[in-house]
Amino acid sequence: MPWKETTSVSERMKFVAAFLDGEEPFSAICERFGISRKQGYKWRERYELGGIDALHDRSRAPLRHPHAVSESVAKLLVEARRRHPRWGPRKLLVVLRRSYPTVEFPVASTVGELLKKRGLVGQRRRRHRSAPYADRLNGYDGPNSVWCADFKGHFPVGGERCNPLTIMDGFSRYLLCCKALTSSLSEPTQQTFERVFREFGLPNAIRTDNGPPFSSLAPAGLSRLSVWWIRLGIRPERIMPGRPDQNGRHERMHLTLKAETARPPRSSFGAQQRAFDAFRHEYNQTRPHEALGNDTPDSRYQSSRMPFPNKLPELEYPSHMRVQLAGHNGVISVDGVQFYISGCVEEEYLGLEPVGDGCWKVYFANVELGIIDARRARNRRNRRRFSVLVRTDGTRRRFYGRALTRS
Repeated sequence: MPWKETTSVSERMKFVAAFLDGEEPFSAICERFGISRKQGYKWRERYELGGIDALHDRSRAPLRHPHAVSESVAKLLVEARRRHPRWGPRKLLVVLRRSYPTVEFPVASTVGELLKKRGLVGQRRRRHRSAPYADRLNGYDGPNSVWCADFKGHFPVGGERCNPLTIMDGFSRYLLCCKALTSSLSEPTQQTFERVFREFGLPNAIRTDNGPPFSSLAPAGLSRLSVWWIRLGIRPERIMPGRPDQNGRHERMHLTLKAETARPPRSSFGAQQRAFDAFRHEYNQTRPHEALGNDTPDSRYQSSRMPFPNKLPELEYPSHMRVQLAGHNGVISVDGVQFYISGCVEEEYLGLEPVGDGCWKVYFANVELGIIDARRARNRRNRRRFSVLVRTDGTRRRFYGRALTRS
């Protein structure tokens, strides 16, 4: 026979039933239920005023909040927010305190909660960022040790967007390229880099920010452009998000470039490119640089001794690694299980280093991409979802599926 369960409310109901019967003195009833006469009178009075519902526990929240926002102040805040829907609590408070110096306004965090409760704060969109760069940045030890590259912010030229791609040698400040492109896509960017590589040779490393086409959401932040650089023997470096000072000399060059070539912009792409070429010639051969002891970049720069190869060299991996070719959709098969790595490494050879029972550490050249667990994926029937790009009759489409096992 199960134990009988009881609650404080049910005990109070039994107490009420006992004194309503009138068979026992009130003091005896209180003693039987283990409460004082004062408590007994309290529950008797509550029942007489509110019935059974009054026997439930009441909220212990205070009836008054001395620091609560008054309705008049809340009205001022709401009206200001509706006039300026993109202003945050701090800006709203600054303006309101100027207009109403005698009114005591709450702190910014309280204003933010108030605006959120009134439905005046939208859901912030989650931003997906590429994986942070894990290695240390190289030093500017000599010409072609580190190149700096970036897109100067786009601006309109002749009814189109002009995206200037700039490439500079970090050691000598020599401006290798300033090319006006209509977009920052990977293909035209790679074509521009190939032209620069053929003219000046290959650097040891290229330092960029974390935006496309230099980086992506793929493992280790790889992109098709950085995969091509790695195949050429170039180390892609990326600064930390929000740290443009790590590429400061390039950002400083952009200020001069914008002031002398984009204010105002030229009337056509051809005229804009001629302005870039004239600036590059003056910047490299005429303009003195204080950081170089007032020498010109041309006097400090020498072309690289590593020429651009006619054919991409094959990747080499240590003998203890298993070499696996990624398919045209960026998928590799390990121990009967298919894993999606990235479309950036399609048709590329990856190195798999054993790190445990059924676990493999995946590398592209010397870049660690992550660890896959083939044994766990096989035992769990591959519940992990992934999305791949699959070619069908020469086209590409988005495909959503699961990691597959061989029957």
